[in-house]
Amino acid sequence: MEKIALTIVACVGITLSAAAADFAMPKEAEAVVPKLIKAIGANKADAFKEVTAKDPKWVHGDLYPFVVDMQATVLAHGANDKLVGKVLMDLEDADGKQFVKEFVQSTSAKGKSWTDYKWSDPVTKKVLPKSVYCEKSGELVVCAGIYKR
Repeated sequence: MEKIALTIVACVGITLSAAAADFAMPKEAEAVVPKLIKAIGANKADAFKEVTAKDPKWVHGDLYPFVVDMQATVLAHGANDKLVGKVLMDLEDADGKQFVKEFVQSTSAKGKSWTDYKWSDPVTKKVLPKSVYCEKSGELVVCAGIYKR
């Protein structure tokens, strides 16, 4: 009986670890942004294409980067290619917060920023609290976020 209980506990632990691997942590968002900035510097068109194509180099689990310009025009998006080319400056989250305007302004002023808002999680398809980490690179704002669970 004890062996069965230990086996069940081990299986549950493995399942929870696998599920947790799909959910990004703040350090992962902070790590992918400078890597993407470097890739943009090397070849902007290829980097934007890879992100928008959801290349596993950039997109895994619920972690995906996106890039906007200072007018909040989406140049690349790792979760929704239909957003590319759209101006999102006045976009509001579920609570009416203009979060794109906030992160563009904050990142432009400080060089780096974290912004909290609510957004649809690509893994669970539920609206969840999200934090997005952004860095300014020339006239671009490069971001990646985490969902708070």
